[in-house]
Amino acid sequence: MTNKTIFITGGARSGKSSFAEKLAIDIVGKRAYLATAQALDPEMVERITHHRERRGKTWDTFEEPLAVAELIAKLSGRYQIVLLDCLTLWLSNVMARTESDKDIILQVGTLASAITTFDGVSIIVSNEVGLGIVPDNALARRYRDLAGMMNQRIAQAADEVYLVTSGIPMKIK
Repeated sequence: MTNKTIFITGGARSGKSSFAEKLAIDIVGKRAYLATAQALDPEMVERITHHRERRGKTWDTFEEPLAVAELIAKLSGRYQIVLLDCLTLWLSNVMARTESDKDIILQVGTLASAITTFDGVSIIVSNEVGLGIVPDNALARRYRDLAGMMNQRIAQAADEVYLVTSGIPMKIK
């Protein structure tokens, strides 16, 4: 199988995950779903349950909040499709455990390398967080800045890039 990376971005609840899943279903092969969300409160438990039910049994699901690059490398050759949802949740998980922006940027580079060398099709979902107002606090601005840098890095490495808004995907690369 040929390596191919598809990056999907858009606002919260824009239809990114559904679009990513539809793309993956159209590809023949064994599918791995990499979920980065953590069930830290009842509302998030409900969201995760909804996502699991929507996907059904056509996926092998791996829940990994941090070591995503390592997991993708392990799945290469065993799966033809890997869908990572969501890159911005992964970033928040990493930021909670890593103080240095330089270290986070290195981790983004490692993840980009794992994604682009995956032996198959990798589909990456991420939120576009930079379209709104400038956040009023330093942590939120840092998150916005790191997310923007991360999304740029993954989009540059991707073969295809889609922006999803109001449930409508637009191919931008």
